[in-house]
Amino acid sequence: MQAQLLRNPKSVLSDPLTLTQIETPAPRAKEIRIKISACGVCHTDLHICEGEIHPSQMPIVPGHEIVGTIEARGEKAKRFAPGARVGVPWLNWIDPNCKWFGTDRENLCENIRFTGFDTNGGYAEFICVDENFAYPIPDAFDDAHAAPLLCAGVIGYRALRLSEIERSEILGLFGFGASAHILLQVARHWNKRVFVFTRSAIHQQYARELGAEWVGTANDVPPRKLDSAIIFAPVGDLLVRALELSERGATAVHAGIHATAIPSFDYDLLYHERTLRSAANSTRRDVEELLQLAAQIPIHTAVTTYPLADANRALQDVKHSHMNGAAVLALK
Repeated sequence: MQAQLLRNPKSVLSDPLTLTQIETPAPRAKEIRIKISACGVCHTDLHICEGEIHPSQMPIVPGHEIVGTIEARGEKAKRFAPGARVGVPWLNWIDPNCKWFGTDRENLCENIRFTGFDTNGGYAEFICVDENFAYPIPDAFDDAHAAPLLCAGVIGYRALRLSEIERSEILGLFGFGASAHILLQVARHWNKRVFVFTRSAIHQQYARELGAEWVGTANDVPPRKLDSAIIFAPVGDLLVRALELSERGATAVHAGIHATAIPSFDYDLLYHERTLRSAANSTRRDVEELLQLAAQIPIHTAVTTYPLADANRALQDVKHSHMNGAAVLALK
């Protein structure tokens, strides 16, 4: 099969991926083989390709926002029928002997595996995955528009839950890419006021179109303090800035897998029961709930599609925020 292979991490401006032929995977007993039709291009893929985080195996096929149809099953795989349309997210497998298994904290498993990081991912024509870590895709979404929900949507949804949004009035979003444009729609559906912090004029306008009450940069001061904040940009300074702009008792969550160093700050910023925390990966519950909620609202994902051969260009466009929403590799 054709796949985009990462052998040596380097700047995406230097085209780290090579389109090549590799062996088509065969499903093991409880696995399904999926013919991939779309795969989102995530900031995590960018961090992998540029060597900021390190996969457990190299070379590796990146990609973990995968949508496709089942075209083969292992002998013990019975959950889905052949031809069913399913999605595969970042969460690839959890050790069933882990103390977190089956809980709302199974994302903390020490032996956890990730798609496109511990196993080959979705920048390819086929993928095999344990059937218990694939999910039916709601009919409300076509393949390309469903793909960003599987990571940008899911990790954003977990961060939203951790931000204690249920007791918040004002939510601040720092960075406005694939994840934030989905979360803004969820927050507005829940009648929350949303303030967006982004440098990009294109993203600022798009945030207004989606219902943001206030839009500015991180250097600006919004009209009200934040009750909850989610930081998507991989910039440690923004965690401190979120605390500076937060109300007493507020919760600030960093939703990325990588960030620059967090500078020191005065204890006064954390005092009065403010919380600073991370969102790490996701659980199967997060995936199931987000897909159901996205169909109910319904969420509109903005996507720019690229052929598999242009994966390097897609990564470059993500790095430089050249599009609203998400980049998606379309394989059909």
